[in-house]
Amino acid sequence: MAIERIAPGVAVLAMEVSARMVNGHGSCHGGIIFALADSAFAFACNSRNQRMVASDCTITYLQPARLGERLVATAEERARVGRSGVYAVSVRRADGGVVAEFRGHARSLGQSFFPAGDADV
Repeated sequence: MAIERIAPGVAVLAMEVSARMVNGHGSCHGGIIFALADSAFAFACNSRNQRMVASDCTITYLQPARLGERLVATAEERARVGRSGVYAVSVRRADGGVVAEFRGHARSLGQSFFPAGDADV
C-alpha cells in the first residue's frame, strides 16, 4: 500500500493486486480489500492529531478486483461529534469501477500524537 494523500479528515491509499493477494476464484481476496479500506480509514480518522480507534466497521463488496489491477481507497470524514467520528471509504479500480464501500465508526482515545503546536496536521 502507498499513501497518496492525507488531509484533515481525508486519506487516499493505493495498491496493486499481486499474485499473493488472489484467492481460488482468481479475484482479490476480500480481506486484502478490507485491509486497504481499513488503512485509509485509519489515516483519515487520525489525521487531526487525535488518537482514534475503530469501534465498528462494515464493508460491502460490489465487484471483483483482479490480478494486476490498481485499487484506490478514498476515505472521507462524514461526521465528527465529540469523541465519535463516522467515515466512508470507497475502493475503486483505475477505470473508476467501485469494488467495495466501507463504513467506519471511530472513537477518540482523548490523546494527541503531538503536543499542540508541534503537529503540522
